[in-house]
Amino acid sequence: MGGKWSSMDPSQVEVPEINVLLQRDPYLKSYENEIRKRYALFKDYVEKLETGDGSLDKFSRGYEIFGIHINEDNSVVAREWAPGAQELYLTGDFNNWNRTANSYKKLDYGKWELHLPPNADGTCPIKHLSEVKIIVKDHNNELLERLSPWATYVTQNQSESMVYKQRIWHPLSKNIYKFKYPKPKKPQSLRIYECHVGIATQELKVGTYLEFATNILPRIVKQGYNAIQLMAIMEHAYYASFGYQVTSFYAASSRYGTPEELKQLIDAAHQHGLYVLLDVVHSHASKNTLDGLNMFDGTDGCFFHSGNRGQHPLWDSRLFNYGEYEVLRFLLSNLRWYIDEYGFDGYRFDGVTSMLYHSRGFGQGFSGHYDEYYGLNVDVEGVVYLMLANHMLHYLYPEIVTVAEDVSGMPGVCRPVSEGGLGFDYRLAMAIPDKWIKLLKEVKDEDWKVGDICWTLSNRRWMEKTIAYSESHDQALVGDKTIAFWLMDKEMYTHMSVISPPNAIISRGIALHNLITLITHALGGEAYLNFIGNEFGHPEWLDFPRTGNRNSYHYARRQWNLVDDELLKYKFMNNWDRAINCLEEVYGWLHAQPAYVSWKHDDDKVVVFDRAQLIFVFNFHPVKSFADYTIGVQIAGTYKILLCSDDKDFGGESRVDTSVQHFTQPKSFSNYSNSMMIYIPCRTAIIYVRGKTAITLFISMIIISM
Repeated sequence: MGGKWSSMDPSQVEVPEINVLLQRDPYLKSYENEIRKRYALFKDYVEKLETGDGSLDKFSRGYEIFGIHINEDNSVVAREWAPGAQELYLTGDFNNWNRTANSYKKLDYGKWELHLPPNADGTCPIKHLSEVKIIVKDHNNELLERLSPWATYVTQNQSESMVYKQRIWHPLSKNIYKFKYPKPKKPQSLRIYECHVGIATQELKVGTYLEFATNILPRIVKQGYNAIQLMAIMEHAYYASFGYQVTSFYAASSRYGTPEELKQLIDAAHQHGLYVLLDVVHSHASKNTLDGLNMFDGTDGCFFHSGNRGQHPLWDSRLFNYGEYEVLRFLLSNLRWYIDEYGFDGYRFDGVTSMLYHSRGFGQGFSGHYDEYYGLNVDVEGVVYLMLANHMLHYLYPEIVTVAEDVSGMPGVCRPVSEGGLGFDYRLAMAIPDKWIKLLKEVKDEDWKVGDICWTLSNRRWMEKTIAYSESHDQALVGDKTIAFWLMDKEMYTHMSVISPPNAIISRGIALHNLITLITHALGGEAYLNFIGNEFGHPEWLDFPRTGNRNSYHYARRQWNLVDDELLKYKFMNNWDRAINCLEEVYGWLHAQPAYVSWKHDDDKVVVFDRAQLIFVFNFHPVKSFADYTIGVQIAGTYKILLCSDDKDFGGESRVDTSVQHFTQPKSFSNYSNSMMIYIPCRTAIIYVRGKTAITLFISMIIISM
């Protein structure tokens, strides 16, 4: 499943186009020297890697060299990088756990190598699934047990110690999964379904790769998403960490199944036409020593900075030394591994803000002043690593998608490396969910300022793509609430039946949930993301099994029965989410130019904007409905309603006759030369389209999908 190189070798750095960045944003001119300095340092790194290993291609395939490999003749070769070790040994089932019988030979630059010949009968001395450990003799003459940083399969025995065991993954050829389906074409509009395999089951357990492929992928496709973002795949010691305390970077989590079963899941996603993104964690690593990278060679350094610089202040984890040659090999090869071995289509880089600043982003409020992005607080080594990663990935795999989780708003994060940017395709619009939660927590909706909402949704850097979302996994965790739970809370337990009497809290909650979903989707960015279950207003929070909840799985699952039950109102939010995605597939507003907000009125609580030849109208007012409300129209003609949140299928009251045609008048309004009169009920969103052909197409799609 490896990608092909483009016609240009990634070792050949692009001709710099930094002037393009400076012309687009003249305020950056004052920081030109720093931008050019970063780019020069990036070029130096590429030249250094090319000189050391011959090419960036070879350098970034470290997984072919390091770790434990079984050759065609059944001999074994093992290589590690442990510069602080005095001696290195391999032990395991194969030598009856003799800790010092099989020693590595010390090579230059802190590298070690071991060769094991085949058995006398020609078989391999290390069998498939046999357990192995590396023994490191440090400079205190202590023998330390370690797992290879390059281990591709590790397992955890729940009944014994929680420490992972490294097992050799070398199945028979007939048992290696063979990919059957081609990768889908990169979507113009990314509609991402953020998901976690373990919680995707309704049962009180950890879900599996194969269950996800069989039961969940069809739901995602029916819902109109074209990409999935898999969380917690890189092996992590603590299930409740959501995958963010990685111990084995090359091992796909065995909690959910085998490596071959993960391949089967990704192949099934490709069969459905879904792009598959991996939530990759290169911002930090678990502090575990027995089954993590920490103190692998017996020293405080090795893969990480030594001392305080190598310790994350809040995450209680280790921070990589991005200036170290072999650390770069380890991380860049890790990115290639998940594409070449498993067929992933791209990455969401976690914790980018932590990588960009020495403060790790904590205790620092980013005001947006450019001094914050080009001062001494910037970790230039982290910046250059991300430039290297994106440079390599985009030349190796032209269809790659990379996403930055950055809250700081550093200019150029989503501009090409050749412009002096970091090279990401998208950044997460992290201010949007914060705004919604703040409003729901602190402000009554009758006091919402729609102008302020529009500012948050539309305030992004020109020509730097963002992914809009109203809530992600962060808002679902215990201690917080999903948007649906903020809106409806305990009433969700008693008043969600369609045959029960109407309930004002539930009606309000569904209506606002639908409005928040659409305005975020259509106004907030160039891609959209939803966390698993939020599309139908999954109740409660997400809480993984832990001591504090008696290791319960009750809140670590998705209750699909709620949305599947025709007698419950969860289906209304689900229908609305699906209708929006299907409509976006037809009109493509996510890859269209950003919306133009032609009208926002804080007293009326009405918002009107245009995008992709559609007119979006929102009335957030809790009680006021407006008849003959005037809105500006750019193009004269006859308009009809394409989608209305007040329809019964979406939990509404059917106050709007969606068959009525609306005719424009040559009267200017809100900077447009034409206008028309509409009826917009309270807590309702309506989408208008000019003409009839597209209406028929969209309605047909909705009927098929529902």
